[in-house]
Order: sequence, then structure tokens, then C-alpha cells
Amino acid sequence: MYIGCHVSIAGGVFNAPERAAELGANAMQIFTRSPQGGKAPELTPEILAEFKLRVTSYGLQEIVVHTPYYINFASENNRIRHGSVSVVRDELERASLLGAKYVMTHLGSAGTLSEREASDKVVEMLSKTLEGYDGSAELLIENCAGAGKIIGDKFSEILYILEKINHPKLNGICIDTQHSFASGYDWRDFETTLAKIDSEIGLDKIKLIHANDSKTEFASRKDRHEHIGKGLIGQEAFKKIVSFAKEKNITMIAETEYDFVKDDIELLKNLSKKIEK
Repeated sequence: MYIGCHVSIAGGVFNAPERAAELGANAMQIFTRSPQGGKAPELTPEILAEFKLRVTSYGLQEIVVHTPYYINFASENNRIRHGSVSVVRDELERASLLGAKYVMTHLGSAGTLSEREASDKVVEMLSKTLEGYDGSAELLIENCAGAGKIIGDKFSEILYILEKINHPKLNGICIDTQHSFASGYDWRDFETTLAKIDSEIGLDKIKLIHANDSKTEFASRKDRHEHIGKGLIGQEAFKKIVSFAKEKNITMIAETEYDFVKDDIELLKNLSKKIEK
């Protein structure tokens, strides 16, 4: 099991490994482009070579890529919907060049569509995204906190999408602990929650964990990350989450504020060390 956090690529993607190492991480998550929009920086052979050299020299064991925030596969706007297909496919290709293991994405908002209509639209657009794709990076769907009509707050809904697509490079999920807590999965009742997730999608589908505590109460449907042990999920629950991740060899990525993210990584490492192999 590897433990890391999201790091900036400011000044060039090759700067990210050093930043991750300085925080005590042996895994990292990055954007390969601005999450707000705009043209993606070119990944030249020289940039790729330097990035991979620094990944090795700083001891990074796993790299994951997060897609931009504006992805919406169910948008009523054709430009947004097809633009999402183009960007996510490009991120898969870029992640493969960088040697990243996973690309994770949110799905978007249902808008005026029903839940089933939105899920079917997502299936259609994700299928287009993956058409002919044979890169090394795998695509993961990340669950959401459930505000408004955001798609993917229930794991059963995500399973419906995965089964409809049935593509070898899309067969898993990234669980965000805060998002799931906010959408009705109470990690403080760990065994019940794990059983619920298993019944809805299967624990084998969990490929990555975003380790975030919650600023907001259970089932708040609000996306508000807190440092681990300082939120309403709590350190006792994270002991069990880390134990599960270690047993299954699932990498954990903290997406907490930069001020104390180093402490979050250290806490996760210490919890892992206390668990008998």
C-alpha cells in the first residue's frame, strides 16, 4: 500500500515528484492541465524523460491523474458533453505517456434528466471516450458527495454504468471517504458501511482511496474535506479504513489543504505501521 497526496505541477509536470517527496509521499496525484480549462501543456519527449527520471529518483511508486473539474458527460450542451469525451480521452493518453496507473474522473450533473437517463447518457459518452483506447492507464470513476443532481453518489449507480460499458480499462472506482460520508455511507459504522458498499458494487472494484476527513456532518451532501482525524469521520474510523486498504494493497491519496497535508500523510503511515501484516 502506498500513501500520498495531490501535488501541484506548477513550473512543469517534472516538478511534482520532488514536491511529493518533500511531503513524505511515495505516491502522488496530479492534474496534467489546468483543472479550470485551457490548453493542456505539451508533453515533449524531454519533459517525459525528466518526469520519469525524477519519479524514480524521488522514490515515487504510483502516479495517478485527476481529470479537470468541468467534465460533464450528461450535459445538455453538446459542446460540454463531447468536450468531456475529448478531454478525458486525452488525459488517458497523457497519463499513459507519464506512466500513471490511473486516471480518475467525476461524471457530471444530470441537470433535467432523470437518474436513469443521465446514467445512460454517461454510458454513451464514456463508451465514446474509450473507443479504440489501448493505453496503459486505467480509468476510474470517483464517487461524489451528492449535491444537487450530481451523478455517482450511490455505488449502485456507478455499477450500472460500469456493467453497461464493460471495457477492460474501466473496471474500478476511486472511493473518496469524505464524499461517501456526505452521501450516506457512515465510516464510523465501518463493518456495516463496508458490507453496504460490497452489496452495491463489490469491494473488488475499489482501486484507489481518496483519504479525506469531513468538515460537514454525515449525509450532508456537501463536499468539504478536512484533515484526517480532525473531522467528523474521525481517526478511529480511519484506523479501520487504513487496515482495509493495507489488506487489499489499495493506495491512499490525501486531498486535504496543503498546510497540514504532510501531517495527514504521516498519520496514515503511522496507522499503517501499527497494523500487523
